[in-house]
Order: sequence, then structure tokens, then C-alpha cells
Amino acid sequence: MIIYNVTTKIDAGILLSWLSWLREVHIPATLKTGCFSNANIFRLLQEGEEDGATYIVQYQAQSQYLYDLFMQKFSSGLRRQAIESWGNKFIAFHSAMQVVN
Repeated sequence: MIIYNVTTKIDAGILLSWLSWLREVHIPATLKTGCFSNANIFRLLQEGEEDGATYIVQYQAQSQYLYDLFMQKFSSGLRRQAIESWGNKFIAFHSAMQVVN
């Protein structure tokens, strides 16, 4: 299993609207690609959040193939939609991890 990890620092002024958009628009659109079977949202616990909070979304892909397919076919379009919606009010980075048990 591959975990696609997206960490995002959100400007405090858009936090509630962004979180609603994340839950209602972005995650459903990402799951609709068929590349991921599940997504979980986490809030990073840290001090000094006056300028915004940090959230992590972890998507689960059942194979490397599905993760690669997402990156090649869907990720740039979904990222572009986020930028069009929120401009420079967020900073995001992503990473991929393989589950090892």
C-alpha cells in the first residue's frame, strides 16, 4: 500500500472555508479518480498557530501503479484547482510512503 501524504499550512483567514472545501470538494474529487481507496484528515498539533493551522491528508493507494497513475494523470489538475480557489493563502507539499509491516 502507498500513502500519499499532503501537508498544507492554511492562512487563518480562510481556514474554515478551506476545510469545508477540502471535505466537500477536493477529497471527493481526488477519490473519484479511482486511484485511492480512502483518505484521512489530520490537524498538526503545534503552538503558534496565529498565522494559520497545518493539516495533513493521507490518501491510501492499493498499489504503486495507482499512485503513479494519479501523479501522471490527475495531480496537476487538482493542484491547479486548489490554486485557483485559494491563491497564495496556503502552502502545500506532498510525499509518498510505502506501508511496511
